[in-house]
Amino acid sequence: MTTVELDTLAADIAASMVNQHMDYEILAGRIAISNLHKETKKVFSEVITQLYHGNLSIMNRRLPRISEKYYTIIQEHADRLNSAIIYDRDFNYSYTAFKILENKHLLRLNGKVVERPQHMLMRVAVSIHNDDVDNAIETYNLLSKQYIVHAAQTLNSACTVKQQMASSFLLTMSEDSIDGILDSLERVAVLCHHNGDIGFNVHCIRAKNTPIRGTGGVSNGLVPMLRAYNTSIPTVCRKNIEGPITVYLEPWHSDIYQFLELKRDIGDEQLRAKDMFYALWTPDIFMRRVFDDADWSLMCPHECPGLIDVWGDEFEALYIRYEEENRYRKQVKARDLWVFITQLQIQTGTPYIVYKDHCNLKSNQQNLGTINCGSFSTEVIQYSASDEIAACHLATIAVDMFVNSTTKTYDFSKLKKVVKIVTYNLDKMIDVNLYPLEEVTFSAYRQRAIGISASGLADAFILMRYPFESKEAKKLNVQIFETFYYGALEASCEMAIEDGPYATYEGSPVSKGILQYEMWNAKPTDLWDWDTLKAKIAKYGVRNSLLIAQTSDTFMAQMLGNNESVGPYTSNICTMHASSKLFPYVKKHLLRDLIEKGLWSEDMCNKIISNGGSIQDIDDIPDDLKLLYKTAWEMPQKRIFEMAAARGPFIDQSQCLNVHMKDPSDKLTSMHFYAWEIGLKSSMYHFKTEDFTNCTQVKEK
Repeated sequence: MTTVELDTLAADIAASMVNQHMDYEILAGRIAISNLHKETKKVFSEVITQLYHGNLSIMNRRLPRISEKYYTIIQEHADRLNSAIIYDRDFNYSYTAFKILENKHLLRLNGKVVERPQHMLMRVAVSIHNDDVDNAIETYNLLSKQYIVHAAQTLNSACTVKQQMASSFLLTMSEDSIDGILDSLERVAVLCHHNGDIGFNVHCIRAKNTPIRGTGGVSNGLVPMLRAYNTSIPTVCRKNIEGPITVYLEPWHSDIYQFLELKRDIGDEQLRAKDMFYALWTPDIFMRRVFDDADWSLMCPHECPGLIDVWGDEFEALYIRYEEENRYRKQVKARDLWVFITQLQIQTGTPYIVYKDHCNLKSNQQNLGTINCGSFSTEVIQYSASDEIAACHLATIAVDMFVNSTTKTYDFSKLKKVVKIVTYNLDKMIDVNLYPLEEVTFSAYRQRAIGISASGLADAFILMRYPFESKEAKKLNVQIFETFYYGALEASCEMAIEDGPYATYEGSPVSKGILQYEMWNAKPTDLWDWDTLKAKIAKYGVRNSLLIAQTSDTFMAQMLGNNESVGPYTSNICTMHASSKLFPYVKKHLLRDLIEKGLWSEDMCNKIISNGGSIQDIDDIPDDLKLLYKTAWEMPQKRIFEMAAARGPFIDQSQCLNVHMKDPSDKLTSMHFYAWEIGLKSSMYHFKTEDFTNCTQVKEK
């Protein structure tokens, strides 16, 4: 057995002991990372040279992984870049985070990993800043200290010959024709091939049995077309990844019932397309009709044109006019359709619900035209058209890193500084990115939209000793996102002073002095000087049309070592993959508190695990800890939505909201209507109806 194999075995053994104490995960990670260090070159510039001159051994020909441009920059500044890297920071990654990096993001030659995590982070920093070494090192330090993380697409492709770092793309069908359908399929395939997550809408496609004048036949509707997309996309998608596509449809479309069933596990497989995800682009009038138990008219966009081009009062007037003219295909009870929607959400987790009128009313891009869909995971809301494919670069900030655990204070000034750096970074990425289609380039340069997200909000609350539902947590939630929006706007305005505002700035709400919080009829706190910033924006404009998009990404949270996104913990235990098995263990914050109170033991560990990660029924644990460590399953979803609405005035795109309900029944409808009534742009992304399974037994993978 080689030393590499011995280290791999030792790491697996340490990981398998994690249920005794989470320090075993740290040990496992350090063994695995030390093993990688033994097998890779240390010097950054030498690793880049290795990747640049790499050979494809099977075909015995050169296949560079690094572009010539970045190879040259790195060699020219090798001394400074090499000396700036602190390799010991690799050991800050957990075993789980390291394995994700090793399997998905660290660059390889002939199947073997040749770079270390710190090499990857410096590669990302250089890709953004090119030969601006000072800013590259500043960004590297924020990445390596785990204050921020750029999106997976950035980690994968930074500095490579195909540097496509945009995270999300939003498409509108080219047109309702065979050429339009095939052209859109090609666009989707190209974007998937370049690692993009995609949201696209099919509102304009004529319904089933609509006459086709050119052939004398009738349309087959949405289902065969979407099945074709579903079949084609896996051939170009990333390996081992479910189709990264969400398809949006408005609920008045005559094919709505068939559309909703596409992801269903039962029924005719010829009517299913399970590798994609589905979302409803929901107008207010539909929600009101459901509430009133009124009729709902299903229409064909070919026979009732213009519905997709308007929103709000204009949409409602046109929709009612078509009803009065009897141009609908069929009328159903709105509530019956709604029940069908919620039943499928319980069964399949989709459709996601996104509110068309809220998204348009509260968008800084409303001067461009009607927005017709969101992104793959609903957090990006941008304008798209047949000649304009929206793109968004994303990054996440670990908001728990700004808590002083000793003094129980939060450093908003430091947070604002980091937000501004991330804003500069994402804006620079727009210009250095390799866009796979002209329509994407056109939109990216015109709109310059970016998306900054938070991770670890629940961790910040725990470190501040604020229960998730407390008034103190609600206040901190608002202040963090107010700081996000303020810092991003300030940075964007500063860039506009140097380079001018983005191309379509004139006519936008911001150009008229209307910021996101004013679209919600909300007022900011007194944390920042908004009057001065607004005056500065009025004079110089902003460089970016959109700035904040709250995503939900487990990978980013694992990279940052905190809880995913802005929701509460879903459990106080998690599982470790080691030796082809799953091992449950208690999470770090609760473990620390139990040790400090002298309550930690093997028996306590087993009690928490046998309770599925809940501590509410464990008598030995004091009430203050039970309140602090309530999980998403143990608090009303209304509280989570109230938090979302409170920070909404400072999120100019949207936010992913994960819903957890043990017994959905009527509560699911109440939740959606509450989200709509309080003005959220979406009410559901991931939907889970069961708690973590009982993890008292080690489970085979």
